[in-house]
Amino acid sequence: MVSKSNSSRRHLIVGDTPAWTDPSCPVARTLDLVGDRWSLLIVRDAMDGARAFTDFQHRTGIARNILADRLRRLVERGVLDRRTAESGKRQVYSLTPAGRDLFTVVVALRQWGERHAFSPGEDHSVLVDEAGQPIPPLKPVTASGTPAEVETTSVRKVR
Repeated sequence: MVSKSNSSRRHLIVGDTPAWTDPSCPVARTLDLVGDRWSLLIVRDAMDGARAFTDFQHRTGIARNILADRLRRLVERGVLDRRTAESGKRQVYSLTPAGRDLFTVVVALRQWGERHAFSPGEDHSVLVDEAGQPIPPLKPVTASGTPAEVETTSVRKVR
């Protein structure tokens, strides 16, 4: 394990580490760290500019005690940094490089939701680029650049 420090941008988890659901699976470990609904919504809102406790509370509607717990965990797990605001009156949060690395995950969840969680024609928010254009669908590709599909990939298990 590697300890967290503000100078180190590669974080491995120490302290309040969960028992790994599946120790050799990156998907399971990621879900163990950030897979609950509130944590991902906090990360989503941090990506959209939320910084203060009240920002997250107003955007998500999360109960104060749950929000405090999730913010603490996300800081401990290296997803968010916490510092005292210039005013000295409150804490502000920002994404670490590890938190920013979740952007593709959040985009993938958003795009899945756009396809499967809304009725045709039902209004929903849209992620757009700097020009105001919707982000195109994420498409995984193989090392040779061809589309990667469930049928064309496999997991190489640890022995």
